[in-house]
Amino acid sequence: MARIAGVDLPENKRADIGLTAIYGIGRSNVVKIIKDAKVEASKRIKDLTEKEVNSLQKCVERFKVEGDLRQEVEQNIKRLEEIGSYRGLRHRKGLPVRGQRTRSNARTKRGKRKTVGTVRKEIATKIGGPTVGGGKPA
Repeated sequence: MARIAGVDLPENKRADIGLTAIYGIGRSNVVKIIKDAKVEASKRIKDLTEKEVNSLQKCVERFKVEGDLRQEVEQNIKRLEEIGSYRGLRHRKGLPVRGQRTRSNARTKRGKRKTVGTVRKEIATKIGGPTVGGGKPA
């Protein structure tokens, strides 16, 4: 089992795909890593030799990955919140940060839809609340 940067890589995947299981390593970085380590991209992770795994590990160590990267991202968000920037406020409220519309979409950030209903006049007079039209209860 190949373990790089504290992550067990999926054994049945190709080396170029399996390396993306590491947080902070995407497809473009994988190309650089595999080229520097001189490993075949089409080789399965379970078929890699110990020498190849060690060379991949040395190449991955040059990148900021896993815990260090997560910590840096978290600090960046905390800094934005502390200085009171617009982006920091959006992070704090749990809303989209990069200008996306929230009227009709943004369900991933805002959560499940909550239906907001109206109160009929008969019920509103009993509880003494406002009616549908916004006027006083009859």
